[in-house]
Amino acid sequence: MFNNLKFSATLCLLVVCVLGATDTLAADLPTAEPAQVGMSAERLERISAVMQRHIDAGDIQGAVTAVARRGKVVHFKAHGLMDVEEKRPMAEDAIFIMMSSTKPILGVAAMMMIEEGLIRPTDEVSRYIPEFKDMQVAVLADPADEDISPYSVSPGNRPAHRLVPAERPITIQHLLTHTSGLLSGGLGSAVSPRSPRESLASYIPTLGEAILDFQPGTRWSYSPATALDVVARIIEIVSATPYDEFVQTRIFEPLGMKDTHYNMPPDKESRRVMIAGRDMSRFMNQTTGYFSASYGLSSTAEDYLRFEQMLVNGGTLLGNRLLSPRSVTMMGSNHLGDLYKGFGRNQEGVGYGYTVGVITDAIASNSRRSNGAFGWGGAFGTRSWTDPKEGLTGVIMLQQPHPGTQYDFENAVQQAIIE
Repeated sequence: MFNNLKFSATLCLLVVCVLGATDTLAADLPTAEPAQVGMSAERLERISAVMQRHIDAGDIQGAVTAVARRGKVVHFKAHGLMDVEEKRPMAEDAIFIMMSSTKPILGVAAMMMIEEGLIRPTDEVSRYIPEFKDMQVAVLADPADEDISPYSVSPGNRPAHRLVPAERPITIQHLLTHTSGLLSGGLGSAVSPRSPRESLASYIPTLGEAILDFQPGTRWSYSPATALDVVARIIEIVSATPYDEFVQTRIFEPLGMKDTHYNMPPDKESRRVMIAGRDMSRFMNQTTGYFSASYGLSSTAEDYLRFEQMLVNGGTLLGNRLLSPRSVTMMGSNHLGDLYKGFGRNQEGVGYGYTVGVITDAIASNSRRSNGAFGWGGAFGTRSWTDPKEGLTGVIMLQQPHPGTQYDFENAVQQAIIE
């Protein structure tokens, strides 16, 4: 009897040790020893060393990192502090403001509607929102014989300008790939009228009065807060479902993303990461009726790992199929040729899909991801990606933007792949 109890206790201890890095994950996310999926446990430990190095340097306050390969979670850890003043260690279920990490959710929602034949990428936006018909583009007044649209213009320093007709209508694909020219920080954005964002239904039609920054389809220029919201409104129209309800019932619930919210339930507010010296109140404890597809979600590393796992699995997770494998490939493929070269407009080896950046040449881009990997991030440091070639997904949750930490995390993940 005693020996049996001793054996059972020893077995339980071994199980705890094996699952130690993933012990807060829900039981329906399978875990594995790294060697079982072609990764090195020793090398994955370098992730913790990298995070600690950046914490010690003051680059970040804390982080949560997660890695899965071949359908199994092999790394899931919290690092540093989630609240400096309270001296609270970072929790694995800490809640982060996602900012533009919200955008790939819209990409999946749009692909669902494309699959169901309710929209097409080539559809003109005015088909659904008539106010978008016959839009105009802002160009410099001089030279008068050449239509030049500056890339960026300060609203307080608007150069003399004139308006010219858009040569082609904005399409859904333009919006999904940030090639529409709609409120992307150029001259048109500086001279466009502004309306209150009370709901998608009330706000999006007012964008028909917006002046475009460039001719649709001729540039990639990020529309940080607007273009994808137009797609969200179109999804509301064709699905007859409010956008927040659509993503809740069609994406979050099937994937078990239980901690992803626009309006955070009060009983979860204590799990938010608090950054020392930064007032984040405008992003917290706010109740909104404007459900942006561009920003606005709060979430956890586990929830976004689930989202990326669905994509790397070809559109399915836990027996729930959200998309077909070909739709995932379509979302994560480069649709712009050489038009996208990153935010600095000089990066090689990258492309742009539907709401996600794509690696087309890992060497030229100096990426720590494989060719064909795709993903996106948020302004506060959250980042996640899917690597179909390696069957791998990665998530890093920060609330302080620090590219060096993000790069070093991805490098540590890449060098841990041993077969």
